[in-house]
Amino acid sequence: MALGQDFRRLWLAYATSTAGTWLALDAFPFIAVTVLHSSTTEVSVLAAAGLAVGALIAVPLGPWVEFRRKRPVLVAMDAVRFAALLTLPLGYALGGLTFGQLVAVSVVVAAANIVFTAASGAYLKGMATGEDLLVANGRFETTQWTATAVGPPSGGALIGVFGPLTTVVLDSVSYLLSALAIGAIRTPEPPPTARPATVRTKDVLDGWHYILGHPRLRALFLNTTLVNGLIMATSPLLAILLLRELGFAAWQYGLAFGVPCLGGLLGSRLSRRITARFGPERVLLVTGTLRVIWPVALAFTPHGPAGLGFVMLVEFGLILTIGIFNPVSATYRLQETETSRAARVLSAWGITGGATRAALTLVWGALGAWLGTREAIGLAGLLMLATPVLLWRVRTTSRPPRPPRPRKAGPPPATPAAPASRPAP
Repeated sequence: MALGQDFRRLWLAYATSTAGTWLALDAFPFIAVTVLHSSTTEVSVLAAAGLAVGALIAVPLGPWVEFRRKRPVLVAMDAVRFAALLTLPLGYALGGLTFGQLVAVSVVVAAANIVFTAASGAYLKGMATGEDLLVANGRFETTQWTATAVGPPSGGALIGVFGPLTTVVLDSVSYLLSALAIGAIRTPEPPPTARPATVRTKDVLDGWHYILGHPRLRALFLNTTLVNGLIMATSPLLAILLLRELGFAAWQYGLAFGVPCLGGLLGSRLSRRITARFGPERVLLVTGTLRVIWPVALAFTPHGPAGLGFVMLVEFGLILTIGIFNPVSATYRLQETETSRAARVLSAWGITGGATRAALTLVWGALGAWLGTREAIGLAGLLMLATPVLLWRVRTTSRPPRPPRPRKAGPPPATPAAPASRPAP
């Protein structure tokens, strides 16, 4: 299905910046540990501060995005991330890189990420509709899992050869290339929502009001926020379990999470076909249930080669179901949201997700120290098993079937042939 040249430019921008992000995965804590010799507490603060403070900064920016054309906002956020990240290698080269600068850059990048995601979702809603929207989100998901599989091992190799700031430089350049690709889009953007004379508190909080007042969006919002937050909160504990307690080598750790990303590629390719057959609500419920049965098993990871195979199997099942769920969820969210509120809703969604991940990461770090690593991972897995209950609120929204037309006397009219293909949006 053709989505047009402008969509391909948007897709190229997403692919470029996503590749840079995954190349630079864990670059900040790596720099903090190896270059600045930061303490464990400082590294934990660095991990949480970017998400929490970035989310706080992004709160008033939802209405700001809603009342402006989205393409200039996308280019501006790419430019902000490019400039912020570039200060790190410059500081390192001049011998003035500090932990405070690292935290400040992580905050700026986190806030820009939220704004960019909100603007790009609203922009995509105006570019693709119906089945095309699911196709577009499926392509983004495929790109995400490809970058996830290839980026971290490649980034680690580049750091080993060229130094600790290499991937940060490449990540910075990726945002510049993304801005150029978005700037090349030619189709005029429709006018944004009319801007009020003054932005009130109600406008800032409108995204949350809309989500919480919409039963299906509220259910999906609570489900994805909790599941994603619990998965990310246990990531540091899982690293401790595998690397420290079970003695996995670095290459085994990378293999354990790189190979299962093939499940994400498969899932993103299957999502459109499965949704066409069963409908989005059923797919969300079934895959949203299947994705949470896997994480609790990680608490029972055995030692040795069997442990490596066990983690790969569990992660493959988790990522396969996530790969199906995410494009359907992103599409359903956009279709259920009024165009005039899309940016505010997506901003609220991203802000809540970032803040929740930061809070749960700190809580589970404390639980891991108190209960033990396996016990904390298992507790998060058990809590996730309760989250599919929320998806029962995501119900069918299709219109009732039309009554048959009364037939006139005489031969029935000829049925017109179906068009060969749908026009690009």
